[in-house]
Amino acid sequence: MSAALKTRLVARALEEGFVAARICRPDAVPQVMGRLESFVARGWHGQMGWMAERMHWRGDPQALWPEARSVLMLAESYTPDHDPRAILAQPDRGAISVYAQNRDYHDLVKKRLKRVARWLIAEGGGEVKVFVDTAPVPEKALGEAAGLGWQGKHTNLVSRDWGNWCFLGCVFTTLELPVDAAEQDHCGSCRACLDACPTDAFPAPYQLDARRCISYLTIEHKGSVEPELRAQMGNRIYGCDDCLAACPWNKFAVDAKEMRYAARQDLLAPDLVELAGLDDAAFRARFSGSPIKRIGRDRFVRNVLYAIGNSGDARLCSAAQALIDDPDPAVADAARWAVARLGL
Repeated sequence: MSAALKTRLVARALEEGFVAARICRPDAVPQVMGRLESFVARGWHGQMGWMAERMHWRGDPQALWPEARSVLMLAESYTPDHDPRAILAQPDRGAISVYAQNRDYHDLVKKRLKRVARWLIAEGGGEVKVFVDTAPVPEKALGEAAGLGWQGKHTNLVSRDWGNWCFLGCVFTTLELPVDAAEQDHCGSCRACLDACPTDAFPAPYQLDARRCISYLTIEHKGSVEPELRAQMGNRIYGCDDCLAACPWNKFAVDAKEMRYAARQDLLAPDLVELAGLDDAAFRARFSGSPIKRIGRDRFVRNVLYAIGNSGDARLCSAAQALIDDPDPAVADAARWAVARLGL
């Protein structure tokens, strides 16, 4: 019964738009706690205090829900239909990470997860809990244990079948379902992702110092960014795709099935001067339904000003000058830095 149920469950997940579905046990990732403890002990988590506070859960999925017996891991593709690094050659435009160029994936993936979970309850009984990057769950490690892919040298999940442009979701269930074999590492001697990082955020393969990662700096880091790192951020104003885009396994990437992941035209190459002029109301309206909205106007405009300072284009200076007395200290500091950087 459980084998037949699993076959139907996987088929159902694929019907919902997921590119892959695999199963593992909640206790299949005993290595996570040690890695997490080392990561936090080195301070690589930066201002993400929640990583340390919830370590007992994030390091042990079984502790999150002791009754769970199986974890259904699902991958959803968001492969871009354009080269995400092309925008880096347009210094008067802002580079926004591919995943944030349209609707918030949390909402889209979770709806699909819930439909799969409801189907599982109806067909197999038991209880379920669904998670999409909003709870202390080590999705990437569980994804590797379930056979979806392996954690590459850039620490993201990579698959030989669909590259590394994917969102992960999971369904914890009290049902005992047959597990899949874990995936093996296929990075070999390749270090394309490591060499692509503009801020040298990888102390070693498979290790990430988030404090130097542009995704962390533009999204999670509060206050001013160190001047050394600002200069290396280029025109990246929300996230960074360099290590993902460099992965050779993307030659097997599959197209995104969800049209709401396709880039909005106004977020493909947004004008930095226009973005710098956003007040709080305009920011909220512009990014309604977008993951960008959660960082708020101040942090976003701070990022835009760093990009203006890095542009080398004196025509953008007036936009920075208009914000040197901004009420937010980090925005005002970024504006002054940008003006000085442009030599005016």
